[in-house]
Amino acid sequence: MHPLDTAIALKPLAKGSYLAHTSAAYANMIGPFGGTTSALLLNAVMRHEDRLGEPIALTVNYAAPIADGEILVEAQAVRTNRSTQHWLMQATQNDELVAFATAVTALRRETWSALEATPPQNVKEPLSLSRMDTTNKPVWTQCYDMRYMDGEMPGEAGGAEQDDSYSCLWVRDEPPRALDFPSLSAICDSYFPRIFIRRQRRLPIGTVSLTTYFHADSAMLAAQGEQFLLATAKALNFRNGYFDQTAEVWSADRQLLASTHQMVYFRD
Repeated sequence: MHPLDTAIALKPLAKGSYLAHTSAAYANMIGPFGGTTSALLLNAVMRHEDRLGEPIALTVNYAAPIADGEILVEAQAVRTNRSTQHWLMQATQNDELVAFATAVTALRRETWSALEATPPQNVKEPLSLSRMDTTNKPVWTQCYDMRYMDGEMPGEAGGAEQDDSYSCLWVRDEPPRALDFPSLSAICDSYFPRIFIRRQRRLPIGTVSLTTYFHADSAMLAAQGEQFLLATAKALNFRNGYFDQTAEVWSADRQLLASTHQMVYFRD
């Protein structure tokens, strides 16, 4: 199995109830990489026998640090309409809530469509760039092939503060894996905290809430296959211990696959 599939594997216990386990491959500074938690909760919906359609929105709230070991994951459809379905998911350890989420799935139909967002221009091809060195970086970074054009995570020595927190990179699973909704949701959290980029030093941080909007359907994800994704991220504001992070993920042929926004705690 691919390391990601191992990290988000679910053992059915009852309808909508599953047993999962943290993965050492996706270890972060404290607990697991948040992207795998997001993918795990979404996978509980994807596996559910009552699911209608495909994901269009996912919001994950990280309530407490997740310890290494077993996780009880539960998913419940709380409202089903003709074309949309609303979900509640939660993860618990030792009967204590560690993360909870909402999701919306939907049946898409062909309509008028238009793209207003603009992908990065004049970017270098991914294989012409060096892969990011993961030395002295969290273990989970070894599970991604990241090739930065702008805004790479600073080294431990740090550097001079920058005027913005913008990053632009190519990214894909390592080893390569065909893209699907869980893997895309994990990649949407693979950006380094914007305060690291802006201030060029590492600070204690923790994601509080992460929302991902899926603009792609399964056919678009299948067309992407194992190719690199083009990704950008920036912050809008840093204030009184919290900052936001907004990001976009584009396919190799410049289709917008997902956009994401999160609120992050920091200590300074």
